[in-house]
Amino acid sequence: MLPGVPDSRGSNCLKNNNFFARGKIGGNALLFKALGDETRLKMIGLLKHGELCVCDLMEVLELPQSRASRHLAYLKNSGWVIGTRRGKWMYYKIHPDLPRSPVHGSIIDYVSRLDGLQAEKQKLRTYLKEKDTSVQCP
Repeated sequence: MLPGVPDSRGSNCLKNNNFFARGKIGGNALLFKALGDETRLKMIGLLKHGELCVCDLMEVLELPQSRASRHLAYLKNSGWVIGTRRGKWMYYKIHPDLPRSPVHGSIIDYVSRLDGLQAEKQKLRTYLKEKDTSVQCP
């Protein structure tokens, strides 16, 4: 089993935090494999601009909660994002160690500028302006 790959029970087999260590082929392969899905690419592009709640991504990408959470869990298990729980909702942001890597930082920048993501970025801006920031997600 590769380090960092979820086992059949869905738990992450990566127990130590050397995921970004140089020369770790399994960890880097998993990082790149996570980008093989259009929804996850969009999530990375949107999260580049700051922390978002699952409900924000659900609204902008028009996804049911289960699908959004599944993709975010994959990104978390592969090392792209970290999540924190606030009440009943999870909030995600790009893993703070990724932008320090020139390769991963370049990928994040590239993904966030893709033409296909511009509509979602505009939708997110509009949604966040209209969203009442004094209350948490529904």
